[in-house]
Amino acid sequence: MPYEVVGSEVWNVPDPVSGRTYQVFVALPPSYATSPQRRYPVLYVTDADYAFPLARQIGRRLNVEGPKLEEFILVGLSYAVGDEGMPSRRRDYTPTPNGPRSAPADAVHGGAATYITYLQKQALPFVASHYRTDESRRLLLGHSYGALLGTQILFTDPGMFSGYIVGSPSFWYDRNVMTRFEKDYARGHGDLAASVYMYVGEYETPAFGNDADMVADAKQMHAALRERQYPSLRLKLDVLNDEDHLSVAPRGLTHGLKYLLGKTPESDG
Repeated sequence: MPYEVVGSEVWNVPDPVSGRTYQVFVALPPSYATSPQRRYPVLYVTDADYAFPLARQIGRRLNVEGPKLEEFILVGLSYAVGDEGMPSRRRDYTPTPNGPRSAPADAVHGGAATYITYLQKQALPFVASHYRTDESRRLLLGHSYGALLGTQILFTDPGMFSGYIVGSPSFWYDRNVMTRFEKDYARGHGDLAASVYMYVGEYETPAFGNDADMVADAKQMHAALRERQYPSLRLKLDVLNDEDHLSVAPRGLTHGLKYLLGKTPESDG
């Protein structure tokens, strides 16, 4: 069925390399039509079927009683047309072919590099050419595998986005392979120019029935980045109480929007 959210636009943006077609969903800020000279920060969200309507409503709700956030253009990055959500995200959001043993035998992993190239060459230029985006303020939101993708971008092409919301990241993937990405980046760079907000739910640990300790993994990554002392890195991690992997996303997104787009930026932590 067609994806429909009132006030949004849906575009097909094909990938000539993979042969797949992806849809991007776009929602414009309230002042867009009446401020023709103005350019806006742009927030890209992975897992758009879920995250796009959520981010749109949270962004608007936070400004109901006065402007708490800057207005922004919202772009949803959808799954490949014709694919179910889980197979598409397994393939496109993971860095190596070494998926979890719990995945189906025919599951395909490790296509993130191809998907990142699609974003670089197709999706981002398409949005920039059709809307008045401030290209110096491109932001990315990802949760779980989407956050794994965002972290891979952070360590391979950090300038692709200026701000990252990294939610409940699946750093356990392939024996914590993202730790290697972090070390590889650090060996060749003395700075990391980005604002990064990380969140994870308090209950995302084995003590609450999870296979991985996602709280410990997030804390470890946060500590590693702090230790690098990158001059241009703005970084915060929140472990949100009373939340699990599924319930934490709306609250984490709310905090992330305030951190990256708040009229009064939250202090670093």
